[in-house]
Amino acid sequence: MNEKSAEELKQTAKQMVAPGKGILAADESLPTIEKRFKSINIENNEENRRVYREVIFTVPGIEEFISGVILFDETMHHKTSDDVGFVEFLKNKGIIPGIKVDEGTEAMPDSPNEKVTKGLEGLPARLPKYHEMGAGFAKWRAVITIAEGIPTDKCINENAERLAEYARLCQENGIVPMVEPEVLMDGSHTIKQCEDATVRTLKALFASLAQKRVFLPGLILKTNMVLSGKECPVQADLEEVARRTVNTLKNTVPAEVTGIAFLSGGQDDILATARLNEINKMGPHPWEVSFSYSRALLGPALKAWGGKTENVKVAQDAFYKRAKLNAVARQGQYSPEMEN
Repeated sequence: MNEKSAEELKQTAKQMVAPGKGILAADESLPTIEKRFKSINIENNEENRRVYREVIFTVPGIEEFISGVILFDETMHHKTSDDVGFVEFLKNKGIIPGIKVDEGTEAMPDSPNEKVTKGLEGLPARLPKYHEMGAGFAKWRAVITIAEGIPTDKCINENAERLAEYARLCQENGIVPMVEPEVLMDGSHTIKQCEDATVRTLKALFASLAQKRVFLPGLILKTNMVLSGKECPVQADLEEVARRTVNTLKNTVPAEVTGIAFLSGGQDDILATARLNEINKMGPHPWEVSFSYSRALLGPALKAWGGKTENVKVAQDAFYKRAKLNAVARQGQYSPEMEN
């Protein structure tokens, strides 16, 4: 990679984690958006998906708190009702469009309770097209499950290798890779088990990235916070989540990485904000510590909208509020009173 390409990747990565801003994950797969739409009783068809995304992307002032948006392939081709492509619309607001490029997960051949992410086949042909369409970054998600005897080293290493190969291909095409290894919250595991699995996952990831000579300043890590499993009877408090998360990252993530953006992974929207705040209060950190939430940003807006035109303003206000509170949490200045 030449110096100019490296500098451009680094600048895009910096813009993605600009202070006081975060990344919106609006890349829900069709089965996921089906579930979301079911919760508000609207049909999961292409026009409803387009309208839903338009409601969010046209929030007045969204660019104050959102630096980038991860799109789904279908959404890259959609336009606003004024006939402006979403990609162009976002770019005009100074928001970087990104694209989810993985093709979901499949069971590991000899460990059916573990998954590997697919999509590398054909990726070298797809990336130049996305770059031409205006994508400044891409996203690839790997999922790591905690249960009896898992995650295995084999699963962690296979996902790390695929993430690193994806990252290498992105950078060769002038696209910033967002690498997303997610240790799932599902299960009754303790916070200590989550910490151990996250450490193993991130160590393997950065070893694979080094092997593929991926340029770390031109990369964003999207990862989970260290949390107790959803069904764990003892839920760790804010301070413990922040302490274990920061320790894990300091022990595994090289300082050259430009930024870390946390996923919400099914956390309650208010808790996701409070935990982000606590983590940032423990700074300064070697990297920018940001957010890349989906449900924790979109949940209140989706509920308020309910698929009805007359609810657009209230839905947009709900989104603006969540984005603003997470932007405040990025500075470690959030307090629960701000919710009211």
